[in-house]
Amino acid sequence: MSEHETLLDIRNLVVRFGTRTVVDGVEVRVGRGETVALVGESGSGKSLTARAVLGLLPEGAHAEGSIRLGGTEIIGTPDTELRALRGTRAAMVFQEPQTALNPVQKIGTQIAQALRAHRPIGKAQARTRAIELLTLVDIPEPDKRVDWYPHQLSGGQKQRVVIALALSGEPELLIADEPTTALDVTVQAEILDLLRDLQARTGTAILFITHNLGVVAAIADRVVVMNAGRIVETRTVQDLFTDPRENYTRTLLEAVPTLPGSVAAPTPVVAVGDPSAVAPATEQPEPVLRISHLSVVYRRQRKEFRALHDVSLTVAPREVIGLVGESGSGKSTLGRTALGLVPAAAGEVVLQGVRLNGLGKRDLRGLRKNVALVHQDVTASLDPRRTLGDAIGEPLLVHRAASGALLRAKVGDLLESVRLPRDYATRRPAELSGGQRQRVALARALALAPRLLVADEPTSALDVSVQAQVLDLFTDLREEYGFACLFISHDLAVINRIADRVVVLKAGNVVESGPVTEVFGNPGQEYTRRLLAAVPAPDPVRARRAESEPAHPAFALGA
Repeated sequence: MSEHETLLDIRNLVVRFGTRTVVDGVEVRVGRGETVALVGESGSGKSLTARAVLGLLPEGAHAEGSIRLGGTEIIGTPDTELRALRGTRAAMVFQEPQTALNPVQKIGTQIAQALRAHRPIGKAQARTRAIELLTLVDIPEPDKRVDWYPHQLSGGQKQRVVIALALSGEPELLIADEPTTALDVTVQAEILDLLRDLQARTGTAILFITHNLGVVAAIADRVVVMNAGRIVETRTVQDLFTDPRENYTRTLLEAVPTLPGSVAAPTPVVAVGDPSAVAPATEQPEPVLRISHLSVVYRRQRKEFRALHDVSLTVAPREVIGLVGESGSGKSTLGRTALGLVPAAAGEVVLQGVRLNGLGKRDLRGLRKNVALVHQDVTASLDPRRTLGDAIGEPLLVHRAASGALLRAKVGDLLESVRLPRDYATRRPAELSGGQRQRVALARALALAPRLLVADEPTSALDVSVQAQVLDLFTDLREEYGFACLFISHDLAVINRIADRVVVLKAGNVVESGPVTEVFGNPGQEYTRRLLAAVPAPDPVRARRAESEPAHPAFALGA
């Protein structure tokens, strides 16, 4: 770090909750204009270390040691003085932009409030500066969108607004806490490009917190690896990926799902929208799911929005079909339509030989015993007031499949099938880690031994090592229970690892489909190639090479 003057200097940082030490002796340095990535699993202390820089530790936490920001000591400084540093010396970009923005205020008003909090400035001048900041982060038509509300923006645009808010005080250090975790690969690539561009233009240093090692390879100069509150190793990004010193780092790197590294031999490209596009040529047993020429239309305030158009696919027994595409492509709508949760405007959905179109509620409820859904936000799908045994056993009770001692025995068996102890049945969701809660969601989905499982982004919020464990578990459960699956994800590397075939969706249309090895190894459509190109490779050399190549116009900043 000799070429960078030190801006942030953390020495022997200790964070305790009462007598429990959660960050132990951490030392991190960030130079001016440098990007340092802080990586590790959930609970490793990454976010607490970053929040300590701004004096924003949660209630009950106490910090010791030294944190110097541009020569100013943070630890021990009264909160009234820290307020003057927040936003001007250092600012934070949070993981979830939706919760960071006020839904009832225009984005220009929120930026203006941040500007006026830092220095005296008139309303007209604040509005002008807000437009300049929106321009800086490449929001299209900033003079118009300054008057928009957060719900009128896409996920990537909301994240750009949060970055604009963070830049309003012209900070020397930007702390980005998982800013791309919930974003599609193309939007994620745009945000990473934006951060690199802003750093080049403003010289802002970045402390980037993430569990995505592909993102680390694309953006970081140096990497600090944390585990259980301690520093495991600190290396340049190139050295860390080519020659990790510690077993823990090697374990993290080995857990990263990857895409094919070479282009396969040319393969035939199937016709779009043809049911045979995703059906094996050889004779197969009756499919679990058959969708033919499906269209779905949403109607809101007398306006129509076509979410799916002329979509056709089949899912064979025990087969995993990956659904990929950007937000708004129709992935989740397709999954929910397959379960009979969303009605079809046209076309046909046949589930286990039964046509869903026009099916009554009673018949549909009986059919749903053989299908299940795993939600993206597993925390929200589990009632925090009920035990895990209650959550897992609920489908068995609703469908009168078990009760009493038999119910308790089946719940115990399901817990063991997802590699959790039987006595976890008495625990509540808050007592479990994110990966454990995802295992509980799988156990609940498998309670009635479904023939079709719809998994909607089930690993998007998980650490790379926990994600690997859940994917391995998913593979084992598929072998044990024999279910077929529609696996929805914006992570193409996960689909490459888990799926047999893939369907690529764009704006409600099937762009391309076929075996994963063929579609990802030799994509026949430009849109698929752009999706694959946007995935950050866990390789600094490849990531930098991709960065230097000109972006496709459709994915340019502000598109």
